[in-house]
Amino acid sequence: MGETSRTLVLGIGNILWADEGFGVRAVEAFHRRYRLGDDVTVLDGGTQGLYLVNFLQEHDRLLVFDAIDYGLTPGTLKIVRGDEVPKFTGAKKMSLHQTGFQEVLSAADLLAAYPKDLALIGCQPLDLEDWGGPLTEPVRTALEASLEAAVDILAEWGITVEPREEAGEPLLANDIDFTAYERRIA
Repeated sequence: MGETSRTLVLGIGNILWADEGFGVRAVEAFHRRYRLGDDVTVLDGGTQGLYLVNFLQEHDRLLVFDAIDYGLTPGTLKIVRGDEVPKFTGAKKMSLHQTGFQEVLSAADLLAAYPKDLALIGCQPLDLEDWGGPLTEPVRTALEASLEAAVDILAEWGITVEPREEAGEPLLANDIDFTAYERRIA
């Protein structure tokens, strides 16, 4: 990497499995609410698996939002940093074809692209089995605190986060952004 650190703010998960979509919904809300410098990329990683390694190769700091089964009360946030992150990113895979984020981090390590700074904002899910269902109330309620945690972590890394005067363009299109999707299934 050059002299300037590049940061990736990443949401991972599957919006079609209720609370499994927490990471995507969190990064989507983060993007709509905050403006960041050109050295920060905000990405809906969805279930892209090993394709995300390319993004890790382009960045040296990584902040991840994800639904993680910590065995806690649903909606509880837990922040994990550095070498502890891979221990918690082996959350339930939805299919045999889905790659866990542990494998993404391992591949990045093999390619000498492991992030120098790494933080995970994980939210304890209530329901990972509701195909097509929305976020449950405890997880939806945790979104706000997860955004505040992200701003704090980025500030620790020296990154300026500015509130937008108007909501930014959605990261997701085709009626799968949070508002359109939730309205469709309500």
